[in-house]
Amino acid sequence: MDPTKSSTPPPPPVMGAPVAYPPAAYPPAAAAGAAAYAPQLYAPPAAAAAQQAAAAQQQLQMFWAEQYREIEATTDFKNHNLPLARIKKIMKADEDVRMIAAEAPVVFARACEMFILELTHRGWAHAEENKRRTLQKSDIGAAIARTEVFDFLVDIVPRDDAKDADAAAAAAAAAAAAGIPRPAAGVPATDPLAYYYVPQQ
Repeated sequence: MDPTKSSTPPPPPVMGAPVAYPPAAYPPAAAAGAAAYAPQLYAPPAAAAAQQAAAAQQQLQMFWAEQYREIEATTDFKNHNLPLARIKKIMKADEDVRMIAAEAPVVFARACEMFILELTHRGWAHAEENKRRTLQKSDIGAAIARTEVFDFLVDIVPRDDAKDADAAAAAAAAAAAAGIPRPAAGVPATDPLAYYYVPQQ
């Protein structure tokens, strides 16, 4: 019979009594080292936002590295996610364009695909910051506003935030003071699909 094993059960614990742990379970040096590397259970909001931004940036870097590898490995130029005929039609909308080489719409199709993917990644990061699992127009607008490269889209995709509503109200008041006509009664003041269009001359 083993002397360390006994057939009698241990006595029930007494409320408030100290509990003895074996000394080998928590050596003093290991306890001090563990305290230095203990995981932080609560991160302050600023630290959490910085950590989330760093994660989004790392995700974008991984996205572009994967795109680069995919471009280098591409050998099949016959299958496309976007219709080449539509791309060619858009390219021919410019009166100065006479002839288009067969490779040009293929390159444009890939560039458009990468553009859409990056904008989606950046919009998704904004949706996750707001603890949502649905990508919305406001997420795309926020991604455009945050990224300097997408400044050319600021007028096409307006932001729909509450902060922007205050700015829009101030702009409407300034426009009224400047004598700019307002929409008729019953017509929404801001059309979410409206954008500035300059006809060709």
